[in-house]
Amino acid sequence: MSTEPPSFFTATSAYSLAFVAVVAVVAWLSANALLPKNATKQDKFTWIWLAFDGMIHFSFEGSFLYLSTFGRSVITSDGPFAELWKEYARADARWGVSDPTVVSLEILTVLGAGPMCFYILKKLANNDPARHYWIIILSTAELYGGFMTFAPEWLTGSPALDTSNFLYLWVYLFFMNFLWVIIPLWLMWDSYGHIAGALRFQQASKKVKKN
Repeated sequence: MSTEPPSFFTATSAYSLAFVAVVAVVAWLSANALLPKNATKQDKFTWIWLAFDGMIHFSFEGSFLYLSTFGRSVITSDGPFAELWKEYARADARWGVSDPTVVSLEILTVLGAGPMCFYILKKLANNDPARHYWIIILSTAELYGGFMTFAPEWLTGSPALDTSNFLYLWVYLFFMNFLWVIIPLWLMWDSYGHIAGALRFQQASKKVKKN
């Protein structure tokens, strides 16, 4: 009888991570192609993230939503995206069984956050300062979505989470979700600075005119 431990890094793991890497490269290429050459580093980073974010929402999460509505579920489905989500469901079982809380959040993510990402990209390409308002709205929604994805699970003792190995804990559960915490927080801070700075400048200008 073999005593070798089970293999946790499978071909599907490699394909899934490679797909994420391809999306990131496409986002980076789009920034170089569509942003003005004199765009700031902050704006370039924002573009890359929003392009990556939007594509992930539509491709990865859009496929999950399709596989998890109208009586379907990931674990009973076949196809490349079904295999991808079966792989993630090894770390968080809720994604395999059409958990109603997760599906509800993904409806908002795919139909709300996804389009908003590309709307903000259009504002960014036109150098429209109004993008900062929408960045704060999007970032708040994504932080709330992350909280509502994991907080109910933590409060019940995390019965659906498998943290038994490095890949599941640190790549699938931590890294793939922490990105949607730290980057939205930075975007909110950056946009707050632009909005508050503009309002303070306007306020100071009015004071100067009165004097």
